[in-house]
Amino acid sequence: QLQLVESGGGSVQPGKSLRLSCAASGFTVAHLAIGWFRQAPGKEREGVSCISSGSTATTYSESVKGRFTMTRDDANNIVYLQMNSLNAGDTALYYCATRTIPDCDTSISLVGFGDWGPGTQVTVSS
Repeated sequence: QLQLVESGGGSVQPGKSLRLSCAASGFTVAHLAIGWFRQAPGKEREGVSCISSGSTATTYSESVKGRFTMTRDDANNIVYLQMNSLNAGDTALYYCATRTIPDCDTSISLVGFGDWGPGTQVTVSS
């Protein structure tokens, strides 16, 4: 059974960086697209980034483009989200999820993402 566990969240000041990790176990995810999502209090869950199988394509939401970088280490079944220049708008619970197909869609919708981790909290505050 596939399990995903996020880590690396925390509380930081605006302008600082964090690197989130998503470790998969019980299943090799190399052939699947993986996404990062976030949900702030009172808001809907939104797509942040998605990386296709083989890292052939990576998609970012407009709100994080140029600040966040998503990578994958298929040898170790881990996906990362490097988050730079964090601001208060990035405060949320961050989730990783696997898609049932190898590709991402440009809108990073929740459609097709079946397995989710429990999330890791990111708080950006001065």
